[in-house]
Amino acid sequence: MYDYREKWKKIIAGVMTALFKEAGINEEITINDITAEIPPEREMGDLAFPMFGYAKSLRKSPAQIAEKAREELEKRGDASSASAAASGPYLNIKIDRGEAAKAILSQDSTLFGKPETLQGQKIMVEYSSPNTNKPLHLGHLRNDVLGESTSRILAACGAEVRRVCIINDRGIHICKSMLSYMEQGEGKTPESEGIKSDHFVGDWYVKFSQDLKQECDTLEKQGIDKKDAEAQAPSLLRAQELLRLWEAGDEKTTELWKKMNAWAFDGWQETYRRTGVKFDKYYYESQTYLLGKDEILKGVDRGIFVKEEDGSVQVDLSAEKLDKKVLLRRDGTSLYIVQDIGTAILRYNDWNFDRLVYVVASEQNYHFKVLFTLLKKLGFSWTENLFHLSYGMVNLPEGKMKSREGTVVDADVLLDSLKEMALEEIRDKEREEAVGDADGTAEKVALGALHYYLLHVSPSKDMLFDPKESLSFNGNTGPYLQYMGARISSILRRAGEGKKADDGAIPAFELLTSDAEWELIETLGSYNDTLSSSAAGMDPSLLAAYLYDLAKAFSTFYHDCPILNAPDPAIKTARLALCKAVLMVLKNALNLSCIPFLDVM
Repeated sequence: MYDYREKWKKIIAGVMTALFKEAGINEEITINDITAEIPPEREMGDLAFPMFGYAKSLRKSPAQIAEKAREELEKRGDASSASAAASGPYLNIKIDRGEAAKAILSQDSTLFGKPETLQGQKIMVEYSSPNTNKPLHLGHLRNDVLGESTSRILAACGAEVRRVCIINDRGIHICKSMLSYMEQGEGKTPESEGIKSDHFVGDWYVKFSQDLKQECDTLEKQGIDKKDAEAQAPSLLRAQELLRLWEAGDEKTTELWKKMNAWAFDGWQETYRRTGVKFDKYYYESQTYLLGKDEILKGVDRGIFVKEEDGSVQVDLSAEKLDKKVLLRRDGTSLYIVQDIGTAILRYNDWNFDRLVYVVASEQNYHFKVLFTLLKKLGFSWTENLFHLSYGMVNLPEGKMKSREGTVVDADVLLDSLKEMALEEIRDKEREEAVGDADGTAEKVALGALHYYLLHVSPSKDMLFDPKESLSFNGNTGPYLQYMGARISSILRRAGEGKKADDGAIPAFELLTSDAEWELIETLGSYNDTLSSSAAGMDPSLLAAYLYDLAKAFSTFYHDCPILNAPDPAIKTARLALCKAVLMVLKNALNLSCIPFLDVM
């Protein structure tokens, strides 16, 4: 794909190599040594090359080097289609915009959005990782869209991507929901209660937590401190016994476990379909923890881990600047990290990946440091290929969510709320007839608002999700991007969709040289670089920022440059072709960001 920056970095590398040779320095300057900047003001040029880094070697001031570089460039004839000027310590280049515009827009359109920087790489991405004791919530929505968008971006860069999900279907938290339902459910089902199945399961988890709190409060009133009260609470002890029965294979316990897990799983599938999240394979903690447990016991035999007097298995990671870690409890049951060890090994055996990416909240940063350290201690060389895509917490302005207190924001409830707000907007603007399917359009606007808002913030940062702000049709939002797509679609429809403007004339892209046109073309030309950077950093927020820049550049172009009423047929043809290129990239980038495209709004 044509990139005028790379072209000029190569030219300047040759110029600087010549200056070094002239100074008696036998050193070749490569393209990677060259820094290209954008001048603060357009009239200064399109590219600026700073000369500070060469002052020591060439024993000249940066300003003198810039002038020498200009002279060398002129002597070599490399600037025949551009103008160069030394401006203090910078060599500024004003390129031939017409030539660059033609080069960018005339290339094969299939090259847009396919940098192929990861060609041949096998990358596994784990995300979502729900617990079978509750429905998906707002935190899962950020996880899901980060994982799904990252997967799409990696695939766009040429990688073979396998999306995987670990279902956390065992453990004390699962047994809490099971116990509450077993003792108080009275045979109720999601169907009998008219409740979405994962919400039905989650309600029993909240009920257990409420009952546990009452028990703890009673014990504390009897003079027992809070920590001991939590450990002695009868319902918690019964839940722990239920976990022991499950791990022992008790038939009745296993039957209830399967039933409630199926309810949770079926409910999630509805939410995944709604949000466009897909997986190539599901892994289940119940099927991997024994493999992990076996590895821990092998580690004891090899002297990697230590079996303590109380029967627990532990490891001291102080040498790695980590803490002492319990792996198996004294009753033989395993902690969560043991399951992660088993799952990692199984995944590598299933699919010999080049990289495994875990999309998990920053609360688990320490957990993954320990996990990667333990796998390395166990001798798995591929541990070096494990990556934790850590992301910050997401909450509503009202405060932090707590699932055990029933204060989480359920994904389905939030989506329904956003959809209703979008539908009200459509009605207020009297656009029902124009959009046709108002309900379907509102759903897509809601998804666009949600996904863009969750992606536009750097993954590492905590964030507040403001539903009203996310649905704004102005500013840095998903609906604004969707509206821009609909506007371009409308222009092309009015021009005669599917027909070449002006009797099939070939677009004269070299005519597109105004600031607004060049800004838009330049943004198009940087699309592949943005994708590559987003993939390399596992950071969809870079693509989100690009989308907003592209939409703003088009808005300026639309305002400054008449399209259908252009003063010259050739310019009209070129501008319409530019619109088509923008629409193609916009559609592509929206899809990679999990934002539905709308051709009418």
